Amino acid sequence: MAAKIVRQPKKIALLGVPTSAAATAPGREGAPQALRAAGLVGRLQSAGYEVTDLGDDPAQIYQPDEQSPRARNLVRVIAMLETLKPRVEIAVKSGALPLILSGDSSVALATVAGARRYFRHVGMVLMDRDAGLHTPATTTTGSVDGMLVSHLAGRGAAELVRFWPEPPLVREPDLAVFGVERIDPGEDEALRRSPVRQYLAADMKRNGAAAAAEAAAERIRANGHDFVLHIDADVIADFQATDRPGSGGLSFEEVRAAAEVFAKQKHLAAIELTGYDPTKDSDGSGAKLLIELIAGVLEKRIEALKEAAESAVPAAAAPVSVAEQKKPGGDEKPAEAPEPSAGQREERGEEESPQPAVIPGEAWSSGPDEETEPLGATEAAEPDTETPETSDDADQSHS
Repeated sequence: MAAKIVRQPKKIALLGVPTSAAATAPGREGAPQALRAAGLVGRLQSAGYEVTDLGDDPAQIYQPDEQSPRARNLVRVIAMLETLKPRVEIAVKSGALPLILSGDSSVALATVAGARRYFRHVGMVLMDRDAGLHTPATTTTGSVDGMLVSHLAGRGAAELVRFWPEPPLVREPDLAVFGVERIDPGEDEALRRSPVRQYLAADMKRNGAAAAAEAAAERIRANGHDFVLHIDADVIADFQATDRPGSGGLSFEEVRAAAEVFAKQKHLAAIELTGYDPTKDSDGSGAKLLIELIAGVLEKRIEALKEAAESAVPAAAAPVSVAEQKKPGGDEKPAEAPEPSAGQREERGEEESPQPAVIPGEAWSSGPDEETEPLGATEAAEPDTETPETSDDADQSHS
């Protein structure tokens, strides 16, 4: 049986992940608390959301780790992922939209894995200045955040590839890197050969960020898969409260316009905000900018979903008179046959439909038959971590 997830369009589940383990220096672990202190929850509430703050995971702080210079702090990174994944599962099951605040981008592995507990296929849109295609063989820093796309696609540090038992965690055609402006040596060849969808900042400066986002969103709508939106603060040009700021790339307005397009999609499974370093934000202006970005984007989402729900009211719900069924030539339109009963289906040798049609606000997965639970009840009914079996047919490549 299918597991029904009834999405709650006006609810957000806030999850904090205080980590800098995947970075090149400490500092980013303070991001979740700094964003809360700067007024994130209140701003989301003013946008129309009911926010359930699920608190923070234990902190995982960067250490030099000279014993593993090609992939530093793997023990800490894996501990962070293993703690976050079941919390994402609980948030998804509740029907609220998970909003993950983290210093490290590598939280994406746990977010996608948690979403895949209920959704068979999950794609990802990464709004990031960096390509994320390094591996331990090409990195010069040992930061596993620089290998994020590789790890999602089933390459990179073996310990992180195996975090998902049947890699890849995300098929490359279901990955989109959006706003990339910084491609390091060693990544350029990988980017040329990869089927990952590529939306480079230089191209968007010519053609428009919102137009590029619409093109990417069209692919999402076409395949019908749920997806995670990942926003790294360094994608914003001249944003200084991050480890590696850059002057080129997308402006704040362009980032917001593109993110609004993605946030309006009904298949959005979760949002991540990463890369913010409060130790480089002495006056708090960086936190306020990010809050305005994420709250403004989510405000547009709630407006779009409201409009979609209003337009989805079936026109056929109104009774149709006999006169209305008649055609201009005098012929009557045949009445639709009633839905056959279970007994009639059995007589005809037909099987019951494996799952009902999805109605607005609902999503169906291939997992066990489970109902959506409110977040307050999750301690007593935490979902198991068995991943729904994926059929071979469903995994065939599409582009």
